[in-house]
Amino acid sequence: MTAAGSTDAALPPLVRAAARGELPAWAQASPKRREHIARVAALMREWAVALGLPEAEVERWAAAGTLHDALRDADPDELRPRVPEEFRHLHGKLLHGPAAAARLEGLADEEVVQAVRCHTLGSPTFGRLGRALYLADFLEPGRTFEREWTAGLRARMPAEMEAVLREVVTRRVTHVEGGSGTVHPETRAFLEQVARA
Repeated sequence: MTAAGSTDAALPPLVRAAARGELPAWAQASPKRREHIARVAALMREWAVALGLPEAEVERWAAAGTLHDALRDADPDELRPRVPEEFRHLHGKLLHGPAAAARLEGLADEEVVQAVRCHTLGSPTFGRLGRALYLADFLEPGRTFEREWTAGLRARMPAEMEAVLREVVTRRVTHVEGGSGTVHPETRAFLEQVARA
């Protein structure tokens, strides 16, 4: 779906409901998780408005924020067989994005689905919405790590989205590598892309 010519009536019902902060019936999110989801959706809406996007785009951005963690509190063992093969090897806490995206297929446009699918990993296929969701999930004000740094990054959004994105992706990859973890190929490709921008 493109911003040009789109209206709220053109949005699928699930997306319209998510833009209002309503999770689908199949969501598995604790009250604490729902608070995080609301903060992410609020940031997405704020940034979309600041960018001057049309109302339907603002609604799509808010909906992506609402939907991104819809299955975050589901049992990873139940999610693993439901995600596409290329994501089944992921650590259990990362399965919720691909699992929610699988549930959203045909109910939301592909840009929203892809943003939800890879919001924890990042993806070189992200458009502006996907990049914003990746950042909003990391930068929302309820997060307790490095509050001063993340507040400073939020203050630069959305005007400096690409610079903020480079800083966040680089920091996240460095953190994974510093903990002797393996950086997912999708994340590595994302880092390479944003580093070139």
